[in-house]
Amino acid sequence: MELRTLRYFVAVAEELHFGRAAMRLQMSQPPLSRAIKQLERELGATLFDRSAAGVALTPAGVVLLQEARALLEQADQLPARVRGAVSFTIGMLGDSTDPGASRLAAAYRQQHPDVEVRIREADLTDPTCGLRAGLVDVALTRAPFDETGLTVHELRADPVGAVLRADDPLAQRDQLKLADLADRRWFQFPADTDPIWQSYWNGGQHREGSVVRSVQECLQAVLWNGTVGLSPLGHNPPGELTVVPIVDLPPSRVVVSWKTGESNPLVQSFVQLASTAYQGQWPDERS
Repeated sequence: MELRTLRYFVAVAEELHFGRAAMRLQMSQPPLSRAIKQLERELGATLFDRSAAGVALTPAGVVLLQEARALLEQADQLPARVRGAVSFTIGMLGDSTDPGASRLAAAYRQQHPDVEVRIREADLTDPTCGLRAGLVDVALTRAPFDETGLTVHELRADPVGAVLRADDPLAQRDQLKLADLADRRWFQFPADTDPIWQSYWNGGQHREGSVVRSVQECLQAVLWNGTVGLSPLGHNPPGELTVVPIVDLPPSRVVVSWKTGESNPLVQSFVQLASTAYQGQWPDERS
């Protein structure tokens, strides 16, 4: 029994006239009559009383009309329900104020309007933003970090600066080198943080300093303790702080990462759209 045949039956049952039902269905009457007779043979029941006076539903027809309407309503709602069940989870670092992310969100919405996108904001202790733990489908983050089992695609490279108190003597410099900060306390991540990630944000050296987990904790450590923080240029810190470019630190790479071998087409679409959305240098956009 096909849904199309049930739609034919409902049209005849509501019109109680084969000719009007055929017009409503935009078909000729003979194939409609044949379809209803075939349906009656399949069910082993007469659905309509046909007489010179017209067409009337039999008791079996009344039952089928009620059931057919419910079934067809469910069938009509099925595509929307399936689309609503499709979700896509993106992991992002807690410093996600990049305009590239806004452009990406707009492009992804336009490309996949029926996909429910969920955002998992991670703190600075997990550069994979839950990807390695299986909590997200894709990570929009910064490198470097341990890439074992992951595929990483670079979107942009941002120069990095030292976050200092505005009254710090080094804050008046146009630029700094890592050696200028050698005797300072730097922020630290918890002990179980990816060592590649920790090393980059410590300028490649072992450092001592306050343990932080988020961007705000990092900024507060600089403000309260004079700790050295690092930040991609283009981030605007609070007025009491300033960012001075560091010329001998490799740039911070904005990347999109996913599990190697991932076949989800939504991931591949995300990567393609992100590559376009993140073209250009963020500091230039904000100048």
